[in-house]
Amino acid sequence: MLVACVGCEHPHDANTVATVNGKPILRSEVETLYQNNLGESHQQPSAVQSDIMRLNILRQLIDEEIVMQRATKQNLVATDEEVTDRLNEIKAPFTKEEFQKRLDSQHLTLDDLKREIRRNRTEEKLFNKEITSRINITDADITNYYNQHKAEFNLMEPQYHLAQIIVTSVPMPPQQVGNLQNSKAMNDADAKRKIQMLHNRLESGEDFGALAMNFSESPNTAGNGGDMGFVSESQLKSDSQVYAAISKLKPGQITDILPVYQGNNTKQPVGYAIYKLIDREAAGQRELNDPRVQQAIRGQLRDSREQLLKNAYLEMLRDQARVVNYYAEEVFKNGAQ
Repeated sequence: MLVACVGCEHPHDANTVATVNGKPILRSEVETLYQNNLGESHQQPSAVQSDIMRLNILRQLIDEEIVMQRATKQNLVATDEEVTDRLNEIKAPFTKEEFQKRLDSQHLTLDDLKREIRRNRTEEKLFNKEITSRINITDADITNYYNQHKAEFNLMEPQYHLAQIIVTSVPMPPQQVGNLQNSKAMNDADAKRKIQMLHNRLESGEDFGALAMNFSESPNTAGNGGDMGFVSESQLKSDSQVYAAISKLKPGQITDILPVYQGNNTKQPVGYAIYKLIDREAAGQRELNDPRVQQAIRGQLRDSREQLLKNAYLEMLRDQARVVNYYAEEVFKNGAQ
């Protein structure tokens, strides 16, 4: 079947790059995401690299449209009220002018952002109903996992469960910093002001995780409220300043503002950090009856099963959808010439 269709052409509007069950995906949507992915990069990709990027973006948009159509059938599309509430959360820290500048930097209109919010919330509702609700982690599952991985819970050295808030002066497109506000310091002075503001808010009792999610510039941890997981004592000691600050803390306390360096030979900081000690664990075997062990295993089993079910679910939806990818046909035709 594939061989018979390779290179075939379907009549379509020039602005339509694909259809999902007859609904068009527009070239402008692909171009907006393409420009966002490029960010402020001064190095333009080659023609072949550009086509590959656009094909990947289009595949993402096709999958998103398939999911949205499924959610519509299930009456799970986010309501206007839900979209407005989330939009107000995003706008809260900014003036009207600052918020507009951030939209402009991401090549987005307000309507684009609302559509993105609606899609994210809708996808969350659909996955909660169709996937998360099907997952049941039993006590037997946890016991079996522990017995099979007991050595993993034998700590050879003390472990520190940490969270972090990072602010850097390193250039990065705002949409790539990973925090909810797309908040990014532009230079060292800006980074100092921002980290001091965050430290002041923490000292006044604001929630560390919420501030990290909204403002931390670490893409790897901001989405988890700054949670770094457990860090071994030997890892911490590789930075004597950080270790000295954290080793003095009691669980729940935060450090002062600490410099962040890039490489071992750099004296000029590239950013600033605040660390929170969530918990400290002594070396030795952690037993199954430890609530933290059970919580860790339950979370790991849930995450892995959720990912498995989500992958299978998306494949099922793709199989049921009628997709025509005009842009792929165009690339294939031109590439053969």
